[in-house]
Amino acid sequence: MTEYEVVVVGGTPGGIAAAIAAARLGRSVALVEYHAHLGGMAASGLGKSDIEHRELIGGLFREFVERIRRYYVERFGHDSENVRLCRDGYYYEPSVAEQTFAAMIAREPLIEVCKSQILQAAQVTDNCLCGIALRDRISGEIRTLRGRVFVDATYEGDLYALAGAAYRLGRESRDEFHEPHAGVVYFDYDTGEFLPRSTGAADSRLPAYTYRLCLTTDPANSYLVDQPPEGYDRERYLPYLEDLAAGRLGPPRQFQEGWGYYPAHFNTLVRALSVTELPNGKVDANINPRPLAFPFAEENAGYVEADWAERERISRRHRALTLGLLYFLQHDRQVPGSHREIAGRYHWPLDEFLDNGHFPFQLYVREARRLCGCYTLTEHDVTGRDRPGTAGRCEDAVAVGEFPIDSFPCRKRQPEDTRVLEGYLGMLAHLTRPYQIPYRIMIPESRDALIVPVAASTTHVAYSSIRMEPTWMALGQAAGVAAHLALQHQCQPRAVPIALLQQYLIDQGQVLAFRSEQVV
Repeated sequence: MTEYEVVVVGGTPGGIAAAIAAARLGRSVALVEYHAHLGGMAASGLGKSDIEHRELIGGLFREFVERIRRYYVERFGHDSENVRLCRDGYYYEPSVAEQTFAAMIAREPLIEVCKSQILQAAQVTDNCLCGIALRDRISGEIRTLRGRVFVDATYEGDLYALAGAAYRLGRESRDEFHEPHAGVVYFDYDTGEFLPRSTGAADSRLPAYTYRLCLTTDPANSYLVDQPPEGYDRERYLPYLEDLAAGRLGPPRQFQEGWGYYPAHFNTLVRALSVTELPNGKVDANINPRPLAFPFAEENAGYVEADWAERERISRRHRALTLGLLYFLQHDRQVPGSHREIAGRYHWPLDEFLDNGHFPFQLYVREARRLCGCYTLTEHDVTGRDRPGTAGRCEDAVAVGEFPIDSFPCRKRQPEDTRVLEGYLGMLAHLTRPYQIPYRIMIPESRDALIVPVAASTTHVAYSSIRMEPTWMALGQAAGVAAHLALQHQCQPRAVPIALLQQYLIDQGQVLAFRSEQVV
């Protein structure tokens, strides 16, 4: 048995921020991760930071991007194309993100990193989490860690579920919190109108999971895949031809309204992907959720409550669907030749994900469990609607949220679907405004010694805004400081002095407030 002052489960960016924040305040920390790599999505293909207002997220996230920018400047020169493409450090290659996180952690001798660990059990005494059991994925060795404060920074909320904390899973009804976009919804992202069959009913479905891809256009750095994945079925991808014929693979509306040049893959089948340039001839390739042929919705059914063997099976299914889509775009004879030529420019990079066939290791778990906490963040908090003068403000703010509500589809195409897939809420920037995030969403209703910065207490709609790595890093930093204060004041995390927590965060460069004109 090993004892620490703070135990962080989840080597996500939020977990890394929590561990560093606690260690810098002199606390001994264990950082536990299921995968053999740290960094979560930021080190697994999500090379484009999801942030709209850079001035609203500082602290450790800003330190992270500044380190990335410095890496590209030192390696390639201040005036290089790669420095331009890194966009001040906010865009990066996965390997650079992982190296940067590793360097930040290595500077903190009080952090012990425990990779390739399966969380098996949680020990609770007198309503207080006090220990966890881990099983090493390689050796099978069982290990017990005891801690005084725990941070659940997993995407899935695994630690608090094992500890018996209450949580939500699936979508609330429109009536539960009176959220316009809750429940079963068909929402036209171009016109901003609710479509027929938007019942607002609650259900158990979650936004689709995918992989976020890092691809290269450099032939010298390309790992070529000329065979389809096991179980490949081209019929799954043929509906993209219908999307093409119907004009659903064109540019976003802002380009159509005269914003100017748009990339060559628009109006082609390659628009099944959303492609963004990264340094070193690479791209961040998201799976575009707007085509009605989008095949990933509902493929995550059962993932959250499953054991890791079943989760790995579901992850392999997503990997095969992803590999199949790329193979289809590059090789299927029904794909127009000019489209195949464009798709054929993108390959797996030889210098990324070396131990995983050059494929990302982390499935993009956009939403899983959501804590039942001391406060539930809702659509009203993140949009400011129906609460003039007070919306987006709270006395226990520990971070600012700023990303538009953005939820991937929850259901595959139904026979009546002609404009949008059910559950898709695509970048509702016209509704979302910067808002303060209360500390209370990280504190369980009924478990002590536990702070939750990632799978926090929100509704589905609100989670579709806070579920971004920069925001999670801000919350993770707050969790690490709060853990320190709980130890310092010999109190539970729910009782830490909020004014002191906020002062620590401000001193560390975190942003807790915003100008009123930013929410107009």
